[in-house]
Amino acid sequence: MKKMLENKIRRALDSLAAKEGLAETEALAPGRWVVEEPRDPDHGHLAANAALVTSKVFRKKPADLADLIMAEIDNSEAYIEKMEKAGPGFINFTLSVKWWAQALAELLAAGDSFGRGQAKGRKVMVEYVSANPTGPLHVGHGRGAAIGDALCRVMARAGYDVSPEYYVNDAGRQMRILGESVFLRLKELAGGGDPFPGGFYAGSYIRDLAAEFSRQHPEVLELAKKAVAQSAARPALPAADVIAAMSDEEKDKTWGLIRDELAAFRQSSGPEEHWFDDLTDFAQRKITEGIKADLAKFRVEHEVWFSEKSLYTNGMVEKALEYMRNKGHLYDEAGALWFRSEDLGDDKNRVLIKNNGDKTYFAADIAYHWNKYDRGFDQVIDIWGADHHGYVPRMKAAVEALGRSRDDLGVVLVQLVSLVRDGQPVAMSTRAGEFVTLKEVLDEVGADAARFMFLTRSPDSALEFDLDLAKAKTKDNPVYYVQYVGARIESILRAEGEGGAAEAPADLSLLVQPEETALIKHLTAFPELIQSAAQRREPHHLTAYLTTLARLFHHYYGRHRIACDDLSLATARRSLIRAIRLVVRLGLDVLGVESPDSM
Repeated sequence: MKKMLENKIRRALDSLAAKEGLAETEALAPGRWVVEEPRDPDHGHLAANAALVTSKVFRKKPADLADLIMAEIDNSEAYIEKMEKAGPGFINFTLSVKWWAQALAELLAAGDSFGRGQAKGRKVMVEYVSANPTGPLHVGHGRGAAIGDALCRVMARAGYDVSPEYYVNDAGRQMRILGESVFLRLKELAGGGDPFPGGFYAGSYIRDLAAEFSRQHPEVLELAKKAVAQSAARPALPAADVIAAMSDEEKDKTWGLIRDELAAFRQSSGPEEHWFDDLTDFAQRKITEGIKADLAKFRVEHEVWFSEKSLYTNGMVEKALEYMRNKGHLYDEAGALWFRSEDLGDDKNRVLIKNNGDKTYFAADIAYHWNKYDRGFDQVIDIWGADHHGYVPRMKAAVEALGRSRDDLGVVLVQLVSLVRDGQPVAMSTRAGEFVTLKEVLDEVGADAARFMFLTRSPDSALEFDLDLAKAKTKDNPVYYVQYVGARIESILRAEGEGGAAEAPADLSLLVQPEETALIKHLTAFPELIQSAAQRREPHHLTAYLTTLARLFHHYYGRHRIACDDLSLATARRSLIRAIRLVVRLGLDVLGVESPDSM
């Protein structure tokens, strides 16, 4: 719709420029001026500011130039019903019934390809969720998963070559703590009496992992008994409630005893046995399997599960840092290796290798992004939690240091989710380390409601998820409201005896009611919405679009009969609701939500 009018205005400007003897200039091209919907629908269907923006090029008053543009616009197809000058150089356009009929006919002819863009020739990777494999996915991860998957779908629909990826943080400190947490639960199984220390993973799933591993490897349970005996030789630790009342310094000292014991026990038990690595790998593998199962239930699939550990085993971290050193971006100071990130827009320089030789998480992240570009991706999009806001400028600096444009990295930050039931907040976590998991939410409300609700707001806005609303079968539930449109239309078409099958060409010019024009206008905006959502990385606009479409349909259906006495008009209206059914199905598919034929 907008593209058609842009082309007509551009041709009119080119013609006027030729008559004025002006050289072709980019100032006349769409992008410098815009075609958009006016705020007041009484001002027409579309408005353009081309006369205002290009008046200096033509050395004319905007209002006078608007008259010339309108006179020059080719309207031989009679697609424009009315053109009016408004304000300081704006032009308002009212499109004709003939245009709307043609637009609807093209939509129906396109079928499932409606809204599908042409390939952009750019390979894009979207990395999302990437939760540490130290526990089940929680509800916040679910929102990131819905946003990431919908972004992949909308970009693919827009024509991009998209690859979804999950970064498995299977190296470093959190993996050691995971293994130690499971071993502490093994000590409990072996009769250990110490309180469970802070700073470790305390959820019930850790107990389950310990029990399962002990059944498969009873020899490790014997090691746990040995560790319990060693702990019994020292004075008993205070009770958990006593420790909780201590100062932070006292807590660290108390829990430090257990950490030191664990480290000493691992060494004294013989490194050749590899029991701790086996225990840690087992826990990480089982948790990752659970994450994959939860994502599959959520209809989220990643093409690649990339191991952080592989960056070290393949020497990728060293290669990336060597590249940056050769480019002058690294320096040594106080026994540590530093990145001159402040020179590239960060607020300070960053340590990549500590003075004890340990590499930081940032070093691995740099190597991972270098690997992404090395695999041929033109653009990389990372979806992170909002708490990673401060990480964006340093990662942008790293991308630039790797020889890429800062724009080759896009970051979507996802704000927190709060759950509500019966109008009251749902506790998201407890001191025992338990939290509301994604699986629990899916079991209660289903994947359709969860995905749609997660996508009802911009990622950078906090989201209140009403569990009761998500299960309600009323118009107040947005996903039910939209899905019901498709099911209702299928019911209408079945009642007409056609089951949704195509009819002979209808006379779509009979669709002259204001509600019909509003529906066709909204439907034909779908391709532009897909492109905009992909370019702006904002798939949540689809939920608002579909909700508006549902409202327009329900309003129309309440005022006009589809199976009216005029057979030609009835045929045209069936074509209109088939178009609505198509766009509802396509839009929900982009969101990863099913569109049932009956409800």
